[in-house]
Amino acid sequence: MSLPRSRRSFVIYLVVALLDWDAVSGQLSYSVSEEVNPGTSVGNIAKDLNLHVHDLESRMFQIVTGSKRKYFEVNLKTGVLYVNERIDREELCAKAAKCSVSVEAVINDPLKLYRLEIHILDVNDNAPLFNEKSQSINIAENTSPGMKFALSEVVDADIGKNTVNTFKMTPNEYFTLAPVRAGDSMSAELVLQKALDREKQSVIHITLTAIDGGIPPKSGTSQVIIHVLDINDNPPIFSSPLYKTRIFENVPIGTTVIRLNASDADEGANSEIVYSLRDKGQDNILNVFQIDPKTGIITVKGSVDFEGNAAFEIRAEAMDKGQPPMAAHCKVLVEVIDLNDNAPEITVTSLLKTVKEDADVGTAIALVSVLDRDGGENGEVRCEIRNKSPFKLETNYKNYYSLVVHEALDRERVSQYNLTITATDEGIPPFSSSSVITVHVSDVNDNSPRFSETVINVYVKENSPIGTTIKTVSAVDADVTENGQVSYTFLDSNSNSVPLSRMININSDTGDIISLQSFNYEELKTFQFKVQATDSGVPPLSSNVTVNVFILDENDNSPGILAPYSDHGSVNSENIPYSAEAGYFVAKIRAVDADSGYNALLSYHISEPKGNNLFRIGTSTGEIRTKRRMSDNDLKTHPVVVLVSDNGEPSLSATVSIDVVVVESTGDIQTQFRHVPIKEENFSDLNLYLLISIVSVSVIFLLSFISLIAVKCHRTDSSFSRYSAPMITTHPDGSWSYSKSTQQYDVCFSSDTLKSDVVVFPASFPPVDAELISINEGDTFNRTQTLPNKDKVRTIRITNRLM
Repeated sequence: MSLPRSRRSFVIYLVVALLDWDAVSGQLSYSVSEEVNPGTSVGNIAKDLNLHVHDLESRMFQIVTGSKRKYFEVNLKTGVLYVNERIDREELCAKAAKCSVSVEAVINDPLKLYRLEIHILDVNDNAPLFNEKSQSINIAENTSPGMKFALSEVVDADIGKNTVNTFKMTPNEYFTLAPVRAGDSMSAELVLQKALDREKQSVIHITLTAIDGGIPPKSGTSQVIIHVLDINDNPPIFSSPLYKTRIFENVPIGTTVIRLNASDADEGANSEIVYSLRDKGQDNILNVFQIDPKTGIITVKGSVDFEGNAAFEIRAEAMDKGQPPMAAHCKVLVEVIDLNDNAPEITVTSLLKTVKEDADVGTAIALVSVLDRDGGENGEVRCEIRNKSPFKLETNYKNYYSLVVHEALDRERVSQYNLTITATDEGIPPFSSSSVITVHVSDVNDNSPRFSETVINVYVKENSPIGTTIKTVSAVDADVTENGQVSYTFLDSNSNSVPLSRMININSDTGDIISLQSFNYEELKTFQFKVQATDSGVPPLSSNVTVNVFILDENDNSPGILAPYSDHGSVNSENIPYSAEAGYFVAKIRAVDADSGYNALLSYHISEPKGNNLFRIGTSTGEIRTKRRMSDNDLKTHPVVVLVSDNGEPSLSATVSIDVVVVESTGDIQTQFRHVPIKEENFSDLNLYLLISIVSVSVIFLLSFISLIAVKCHRTDSSFSRYSAPMITTHPDGSWSYSKSTQQYDVCFSSDTLKSDVVVFPASFPPVDAELISINEGDTFNRTQTLPNKDKVRTIRITNRLM
């Protein structure tokens, strides 16, 4: 780009020094003259650092300074380091011989730090300036040639060759100039070359000019008015033209600094000396120090601060009381000894607003700089993080640090860190200061949704309405925002006979599982599917849960009467002999129920007994038998209505009507059993069921007794008391109840093995009906059902005890 020309030249040089610090990639040094126009190029930093220009913006290249003023900036399009605002070397460094500005260049991905040291070159922008524009000197006429007279101090804010170099004055016959150098400063004295004659010339005017060495040179003038006085021809003389002393900063007011001593060879009033501090150009000195006019003791008057002034140059004067008075001058150099009275100052520059929880170890979060205004060991600083955290400070160079990730982060454990950074100096006693940095840890999708259970069992009553919410599944994701937003879906499953999409649906937001059909226990007893919970992170994470749905039976089927008898509406007949004894077998009613469990457990009752109540029926077997012998008063035909009821709630039932006819001889007895047409099939379904039931009961019996014997042989008394011993209970109707295995079976059979059926009632699912469950001794589920029957019916109940 085109830069405006400046009358001030500047020199640019580059020194690349590879440092031995881990976090610093290198150091660059430039030089630029002060007072150049903003926009002036300092150097091509991208080229010097071997960086591609097009990477500067994407990698967030920036200049970081420890002060509020930003003198330099980088053009991210060209890579040129340029002056951002006016630079005044005198404002930055005062009279320091070397003046430089240290900044940091930071580039990310990966993070690299470069230290830039820019030397500010002095230009001759300040003219010499006398402390007094007009100064008056009294000189006795009898002053001997060769006597020197101090002139007002001249100050030039520039340094080096740009400061005061020479003096000159208007030509006169009495005085010449004698330059005086004191370190880097230069002053002048008037030297009397010829004896004065007050009568000839009582006042002499001289224009004193101070010229610096700049190009072009600048100058300043002061008018010197010399009054020629008469006689007092011996001035006071200090014991030393230069006094040196040292004092501690912050000393109390009134502390003695030094005692000056001057003498005068005259006598009387001309030898009486009055001490004073020159009041011209020493305003700061007069605010801090004072001198006793009689004794010459200099004492502290104000605050002495090392950080404000590390040394003072006091100009003292001793003047006699002669007429005219004569004076002598001396310098007092006071060195201030530093005390540890300043705490370190911590400056933090954040590089990241938040740090991701998966940030790599070594990722830089902020830059920390520490400044202690004290000097020496009092300005040496140690910096550390006080509280325990997964971060640490890495030293870049003296008093500059990088705050980096030291250990793996986990937002779900700690989402925010308040780091207390403490800087302590090496003074005695040490001073320290602290700064709290808040580091926010941002979330990444590192946690998948979690169900509280791996398997969920759901129990649904059959015939429940369509649209019923059968279960609400819920998964928890430890992440936040979209990483913690969970949606629910079904996983494809081919294990069910009916497509899952026809049976249920799931709300993707709430996890509500809704039925799309009314379930029928007789058609579908159970089905299984999986629900997947997926978060909204990138990439998304998910987990599954298996859901088992058990359909609970409802009592929605009435008992059905089996052949050879028919349901209510038709009349069946059976014949019995007149000589039949009590207990004579008349008929057996068989019925089935499509339901299961207690809903299918049938009982038989005679609902409409007529006549002399001649018959009874087995409540569990359905066998109709005579209660007594026949008498002449009994009717010849006895109508009997049998009610078959299940044990559901509410109970459902069916009826069958039988006319029992009393005949004289057994040869006339013909029952419907004899007229039942014989099926061609060799083995009916009912026979198959009976055979399976008999085999099952036999196996259960055998296993139960074996288990009982094994327990008695091997278990101790304590184990019996803990788990409860197996128990066989005999009921009044002759049935047994045995409690041991994991299921319960009710086995019913009569003493008449030729005409009795075996009925086994297993529990299909875990008990869900509170009315049918009893808990014994806190650890036993016991499902029992006693079939009311006055016949010799034996019922075996095998009940599981929870281990």
